[in-house]
Amino acid sequence: MAILISGSLPLPGQYVQAPQRPCRLIPGAVRCPLSRRSRTRPTAATLRITAAAPATESPADKKARPGEKKGFVEEMRFVAMKLHTRDQAPKEGGQPASPQPMQKWEPSHRGYLQFLAESQVVYNTLDGIIAEASHPEYARFQNTGLERSEPLQHDIKWMQEKYSLPQPQIKEDGPGNTYAKFLLKAAKEDAPVFICHFYNFYFAHTAGGRMIGSKISSMILDNANLQFYQYEGDYKPYLENVRDSINTIADDWTREQKDHCLEETKNSFSLSNGLLRLIFSSEEAQSAQPGSYSKAGS
Repeated sequence: MAILISGSLPLPGQYVQAPQRPCRLIPGAVRCPLSRRSRTRPTAATLRITAAAPATESPADKKARPGEKKGFVEEMRFVAMKLHTRDQAPKEGGQPASPQPMQKWEPSHRGYLQFLAESQVVYNTLDGIIAEASHPEYARFQNTGLERSEPLQHDIKWMQEKYSLPQPQIKEDGPGNTYAKFLLKAAKEDAPVFICHFYNFYFAHTAGGRMIGSKISSMILDNANLQFYQYEGDYKPYLENVRDSINTIADDWTREQKDHCLEETKNSFSLSNGLLRLIFSSEEAQSAQPGSYSKAGS
């Protein structure tokens, strides 16, 4: 603690005898009577000892972020929910209602199969990134129980056989490879951005993604329960473990890194929705904005 002493002090070489009477405490100061035998009396009879004020933070740094007290994942969830439409999340949604409600969507077998195949490209890429762990903290996300590559492989084969569909063609500039390339670059160069996408992509599937899967199944799959939407046991403990890992990693981030991560949320929604739009067969539906399916609050 830095000490500041205010008041007139003796010049170099002058002598002041220590006070003979005890000092008295007064609010914010220590008052010590000076000895009458002092050769030089300071013009101020009070020596005040105060602690130097700490360096102040900027108003932006001091302002608490929504959810900050509960951990960084709660901040991520709050930002994600604000990107939902009000019909998706009446209490927390911050966007206008979707112009094309879900009940008016027109999914197709071919479009849905393409969605599964392109999604598998992204999940395969995520699996590879986590296995390689170019940043040591990524190793925390190995074997979380949320992995979807193998269930997708099963469902793709099932749909091809059930509905006599050809193998989906994965284009180099399609939504699956576009997202995969982005993730590979972000994982090596910008860990906060990668973790933003990791969180939103996996958590989205357990909430809004499963809801959409159930709706699509009732519309075109005779209520078949695809493995893509099934987990070994209750998936909620898996989510909790990933939350804890992200919070632990973010504890070592600066406020700037955390904000950088949060600012990437909108882009993660955009890239995910590029996959979702594949489900719909008509060009009109393909160009529509069905809204995010994240519901990241689970």
